[in-house]
Amino acid sequence: MQSNTCDLAILGGGLSGGIIALAMAARRPDLRVMIVEREDRLGGDHVWSFFASDVPADAMALVEPMIAARWDGYTVHFPGHSRGLATPYRSATSERLDQAVRAVLPTENILCGAEVVAATPTSVTLADGSTIAAQGVIDARGITGLPHMAGGWQKFMGQSLRLSAPHGLERPIVMDARVEQLDGYRFVYCLPFSETEVFVEDTYYADAPDLDRPLLRRRLADYAGQQGWQVESVAYEETGVLPVIAAGDFDAFWAKGAGGPARAGARAALVHPLTSYSLPDAVRFALHVTSLDNLSGASLERASHAWAANHWRKGRFYRMLSRMLFGAAAPEAR
Repeated sequence: MQSNTCDLAILGGGLSGGIIALAMAARRPDLRVMIVEREDRLGGDHVWSFFASDVPADAMALVEPMIAARWDGYTVHFPGHSRGLATPYRSATSERLDQAVRAVLPTENILCGAEVVAATPTSVTLADGSTIAAQGVIDARGITGLPHMAGGWQKFMGQSLRLSAPHGLERPIVMDARVEQLDGYRFVYCLPFSETEVFVEDTYYADAPDLDRPLLRRRLADYAGQQGWQVESVAYEETGVLPVIAAGDFDAFWAKGAGGPARAGARAALVHPLTSYSLPDAVRFALHVTSLDNLSGASLERASHAWAANHWRKGRFYRMLSRMLFGAAAPEAR
């Protein structure tokens, strides 16, 4: 049985956990940080996009290694109306996140293929019986649904398409709502990563979390055909079902994990209540963690609770918009 020690143990090597690791390596290099991930690599298979203006300028260097593509603006399409906007847009990928974390943490501090079976504010037990004793632990393993929260779902399938000829897009289409409105509010999202590679995502704001993968694959193929694109291959595919928060009891949500370690990411409800975007909030929280004088278990848990509670309070207006989106119109009229 192996025993490890560290200053900070991060559970979950996804977006939130990975960014905390990057931030700690950059701003608290004196501390030993370990990251534990169930899968064989960090980050999974995802594309995370964000408006450059949503990330603090002094933090952009932190996420720069994760960015796979950048554009000076983007386009939106609605029936009868299209518009180009000049806000810079960025996309980060799981592959880049994995590479970035491995570049700053020693190999022995990255435990992939490791299943957490128990965690306290200062300790971690893995399925193979090994343990980690830490000054503090942050649980960033994500969560299925959000207990004590209500609203709807943003669900999607995205495919990275390799084309036989240039697609003709110079900037992302962040929202193409000219598509047939099915299963709630629907739009398609396009990211041109090269002249002949485009990431296309079919997104729905729906009442139910069901995801019909064969159906969505057909719809993505139909959309590509409507654009006149000849698809040579699908480089990879991702799906997601994200909560859109319209209301909830934050205190009850947090109490469900009482006595456990500090929390980050979706496990702390640190997502945008309406868009479900998570990268800007992940960056802000990671920077906050690096600024803490006391990273001991109980103190770190209190700090994460206070941060998440403040985030919840600030999201009140967006939760109202979510209630309007799901409650003010029938799904076909959203």
